Amino acid sequence: MVEIKTDAALDAMREAGRVVARALAAAREAARVGVSLRELDEAARAVLAEAGARSPFLGYRPSFAPTPFPAVICTSVNDAVVHGIPTNYRLRDGDLVSIDCGAQLDGWTGDAAITFTVGTPRPADVDLIDATRQALDAGIAAAQVGSRIGDISHAIGTVAHKARCGMPTDFGGHGIGRRMHEDPHVPNRGRPGRGFPLRHGLVLAIEPMLMAGGQDTYRTDVDGWTLRTTDGSRAAHIEHTVAITDQGPRILTLP
Repeated sequence: MVEIKTDAALDAMREAGRVVARALAAAREAARVGVSLRELDEAARAVLAEAGARSPFLGYRPSFAPTPFPAVICTSVNDAVVHGIPTNYRLRDGDLVSIDCGAQLDGWTGDAAITFTVGTPRPADVDLIDATRQALDAGIAAAQVGSRIGDISHAIGTVAHKARCGMPTDFGGHGIGRRMHEDPHVPNRGRPGRGFPLRHGLVLAIEPMLMAGGQDTYRTDVDGWTLRTTDGSRAAHIEHTVAITDQGPRILTLP
C-alpha cells in the first residue's frame, strides 16, 4: 500500500532527514586512514543519540538476511556495493567508501547514502562517484507530479548506461515514511511513462548503485549482508529521500 503524506508529515520527515545528513557528515569526517569502520558507526550513533532518534538499520532483518543488522550505518568499501557491515577493518589510502544511514524521529524516517574516497583518490573512482551523483540528480529531476516511477528509473538507467556502469538487478529505491521500506519499489532501470504515478505527498528514497565493471551481477559475502561485484570492480552508492510536491522535488535529506 502506498501512503501519500500530508504537508505536515513532509516537514516532520525533513527533520528526520536533517539527522541523517548530520550522521553521514560525522561518519565522513571521522573517515581517515587508519580509522576502523566501527569507529564510523560510533560517530553516527552519537549523532542519532543526541537528536533523540533511533536507527531503522539496527536490528533490521529482511527475508534474505541470516542475522539482524548490527549497526546504524552500512559501510561498503571498494568492491562492496551496499549493505556492508562495519567491522574492525581500518581504512587505507585510496579506499572507496559508501555509507548508508537512516534515522527515525517522531515516527518518521529519513534515508540517505554518500560515497567518497579516503586519502588519495583514484581518477577512476572520481569518475564513478561523479556518474553516480549524476544518475541521482537525473532521477530526482524526473520526480515530478504527473510523471511515473518509470521516468525516474529511465533517467537513472540512462546515465549509468552512458557511463558504461552496471547496477545490481534486484536492488533499487523505495517508498519511505513511517517505515524505512514502503511501497512503491523504484528500480534503477525502467521504461518512461510506466509504473506508479507520481503525485504530491509521495516520498521516495532514490538510490543509484553503480558498478564500474559494467556488469549487473553481484555476489553476497559470507556475512550474509554485503553485496560485492562479481568481477571485483569498485562500486558507488548515493541516495536521498525525496518528496514529490507540486512545487517540484523536495530533497529531505540535505544538510
